[in-house]
Amino acid sequence: MNIFVGSLPFSIEEADLRESFEAYGAVDSVKIITDKFTGRSKGFGFVEMSNDDEAQKAIDELNGATVQGRAIVVNKSEPKPEGERRSFNNNRGGDSRGGYGGGNSRGGDNRGGGDRGRY
Repeated sequence: MNIFVGSLPFSIEEADLRESFEAYGAVDSVKIITDKFTGRSKGFGFVEMSNDDEAQKAIDELNGATVQGRAIVVNKSEPKPEGERRSFNNNRGGDSRGGYGGGNSRGGDNRGGGDRGRY
């Protein structure tokens, strides 16, 4: 069973997470997700256990448990359906010209008076 573990302290190591889950049975793999640029933990990860009964016991016991001062979230990881991939262009209206409007934004003010006071 693949198990999602969220709200992890940023300082936790994979070995620490493995140790927490090994109290409930054999752990096949542990992966804490990190930012690819900084290498810093993103605060969540995955644990894989081959025995579903042991995995369910770990989920039941560890969900809501406090680890290094944070209440962690532990539940069965469900694969994301293929159709639900995130698009990076979701909430954009048709115009992508930046924020300062267009038109005649150059030149003096149009309140009359010509160029008085501009020298």
